[in-house]
Amino acid sequence: MKACVLILLLAWIYPSDSLYFHIGETEKKCFIEEIPDETMVIGKYRTQLWDKQTGSFLPATPGLGMHVEIKDPDTKIILSRQYGSDGRFTFTSHTPGEHQICLHSNSTKMALFAGGKLRVHLDIQVGEHTNNYPEIAAKDKLTELQLRVRQLLDQVEQIQKEQNYQRYREERFRMTSESTNQRVLWWSIAQTVILIVTGIWQMKHLKSFFEAKKLV
Repeated sequence: MKACVLILLLAWIYPSDSLYFHIGETEKKCFIEEIPDETMVIGKYRTQLWDKQTGSFLPATPGLGMHVEIKDPDTKIILSRQYGSDGRFTFTSHTPGEHQICLHSNSTKMALFAGGKLRVHLDIQVGEHTNNYPEIAAKDKLTELQLRVRQLLDQVEQIQKEQNYQRYREERFRMTSESTNQRVLWWSIAQTVILIVTGIWQMKHLKSFFEAKKLV
């Protein structure tokens, strides 16, 4: 039972995000991925061009290119590169937080795509899911038990990174809450001071008015 819970937890923390989407000739698609620091990310994509004659997507689009741009939480570009119609990109996060992954085509260089639409299949793998364990086992000559231990160690390491990231988010949220509470407190104090000063000024003004009218 505990093993099943652990497997479900691991699958929930870092699943392999696989999807497809459609883009127009000059359209740009961006995705947000929350990633801990020092975590490897591998993205794979495949493009299919819409064929107006057959009314379906072509199985391949030779000559079409895709530009991939990735920004870290500080909006610093950590990857900006032109790839082919099918490609694979990798990067390692150095700052925990939301990373922006953007893709767009070089449609202006391809007359066939003019006015058409493109289907992009995208698969993003994060953390220990990026490891090719059969290749690692063959390279290091690991037994099945040793390979399983290696996988568990990688999973534990990824869980630790995720916990550190959650603590980082919690600390940032706490700092933001404390800053907001402090601003609200000072704003309340400022309002109180303004009301007191306004009240004193009104009392003095009324007193001067009554004295001028010789009512007091």
